[in-house]
Amino acid sequence: MHMRWIKVALVVMCVSAASLAAGAQADVVKSISQTDVSLSLYGAFAGATTGDGVQQSPSNAAGLMLGVRHIDNPLVGYEGSYSWNRANQVYSSQATCGIPCGTTETVPVSANAHELTGDWIVSLKLANLRPFGLAGVGMVFNDPASGQTDTHSSNKGVFLYGLGLDWGLLPHIGLRFQYRGNVYHAPDLTNALGSSGAFLRTAEPMIGAYFRF
Repeated sequence: MHMRWIKVALVVMCVSAASLAAGAQADVVKSISQTDVSLSLYGAFAGATTGDGVQQSPSNAAGLMLGVRHIDNPLVGYEGSYSWNRANQVYSSQATCGIPCGTTETVPVSANAHELTGDWIVSLKLANLRPFGLAGVGMVFNDPASGQTDTHSSNKGVFLYGLGLDWGLLPHIGLRFQYRGNVYHAPDLTNALGSSGAFLRTAEPMIGAYFRF
């Protein structure tokens, strides 16, 4: 009789230990995983490019980005984002005549850039801080503002990379600081002159807020 009760007690203890372990593991997974939506303000900064007899100078501008992010564990996270900023361009024809002779024609184009991207995220949860890195691909849709003649849209594939930090202020709300870099071919927006054809790199420092579900 005593042995039976001892066996019952052992079974109860094992089941309880397994339940506690499963609960602890679930708590750990819950603390690491995260699903959120974010809204960020950024600056888009890019330098001039030259090629095919054209110098192309993009303007610096401010923009907005909306993102949806899910993180399962430190090595598995993903994000989809949409961003918009002004993307004015100035195209300048560069005559060579054997040696650089200077600018012969300048064509300014007012435009907007819409970007859709998907990226992979690696991160590390440290108390209410989460440093992260990301890399991904997408498309940049460059559209001239209405009312301009001899212009057309230009869509380019883009590679993106970045680093950042989430700072949790409340259980469901936090701040997101990040730097993103975009690499893509300079857009061709004017019929009067072609683009430089060179790769353009845009630096985008960002600050925003996220809501965690």
